[in-house]
Amino acid sequence: MALLKNEFLEILTNYQGILYKVSLVYFKSKTDREDNFQEIVYQLWKSYPGLKNKSSIGSWIYKVSINTSISRIKKQRRIEYKENIPELPDNSDIIEEISKNESLQLLINAIYNLDEIDKSIMLMYLEEKNYNEIAEIIGISKSNVGVRINRAKKILKQNFEHLNHGK
Repeated sequence: MALLKNEFLEILTNYQGILYKVSLVYFKSKTDREDNFQEIVYQLWKSYPGLKNKSSIGSWIYKVSINTSISRIKKQRRIEYKENIPELPDNSDIIEEISKNESLQLLINAIYNLDEIDKSIMLMYLEEKNYNEIAEIIGISKSNVGVRINRAKKILKQNFEHLNHGK
């Protein structure tokens, strides 16, 4: 069990940026982001022993993070944890970096206004995931990923143009 826990903590340390980014895209308030982060960690911990393909850990983390976030939005209620979740080092550098970058804040706000699936797709697209990876994680066809990315780009462009004309 200790080996499993250490393996899991190492993976979380290496991939926690995904959890922060997914939470940031789905939740505006810091409290909601923190709660969602904890729920993602809990879901990852629960499903880790059954993970068969350890070569696709990044995809697995995206899938669990996105599905957990969408479920949390739908439920909007507190969850009581029955297991202790391992503590992670506080590494909120990503949130701090984003809060200092005005352009990145505008992009995050624009993405926040997309629907849940498009948020996930654009987050992975910005992380330079290919269409096949995105399709596999989201559970849609590769061509549908392309259509959704193009549609989301148009919406984001319109939002930015609207913001620039408002100044």
